[in-house]
Amino acid sequence: MRILVIEDERRLADTICAILRERGFDTDAAYDGESGEAYAKLGVYDLLILDVMLPGVDGFELARRLRAQRITLPILMLTAKSELGDRIEGLNAGADYYLTKPFDSGELLACVHALLRRQGSQVNVLSFGNTQLDLDACSLVCGERSVRLSAREFDVMRLLFQAGGNNVPKETILSRVWGFDTNAVENHVEVYVGFLRKKLRSIGSDVAVEAIRRLGYHLEVRHDPQA
Repeated sequence: MRILVIEDERRLADTICAILRERGFDTDAAYDGESGEAYAKLGVYDLLILDVMLPGVDGFELARRLRAQRITLPILMLTAKSELGDRIEGLNAGADYYLTKPFDSGELLACVHALLRRQGSQVNVLSFGNTQLDLDACSLVCGERSVRLSAREFDVMRLLFQAGGNNVPKETILSRVWGFDTNAVENHVEVYVGFLRKKLRSIGSDVAVEAIRRLGYHLEVRHDPQA
């Protein structure tokens, strides 16, 4: 599970990320509304933790924008305001739950787990074509055949499966899999895509990883898997 935290108080954002990582969640942080919106639109997150008081675009407006674009990931809204009117505004803007600061780490985790359960996000298999990506076993499965993926192969494959056939830019794969503070370059993505293509063929999958020059990669179903 990957969670996006949008919070302008950097210490608090980093603390929330640390709490979530200790419980096995992958996390990213954005510290303003504009960059947070760009992250949220990538389509790779299972939950958004969103502060109300943000520079530029505030949390209410950001939630409204995301819902207007039919981005349906659960939103847990954070605020120092406890007035009923503010909570109602947050829920009307598209938030799924409202947590008032200061909050206990246990309360935060309980809200996160509840929202993921409610949204059905705690799945352990993603499917495309005749192939499944087993999130627990980190493996590709096609009928009775399966192949295990390395950690990086799995992260790249998960992004592509989650995109559902839509294009995923190389820059997105680099930032999500290798991180922002890395010496990895686009050639690293190409190498791992090559590994994944071989593994898909090895299990007889009808799924192919296709490239769009200078734009990125997407999944397609081939009618002739041996082609």
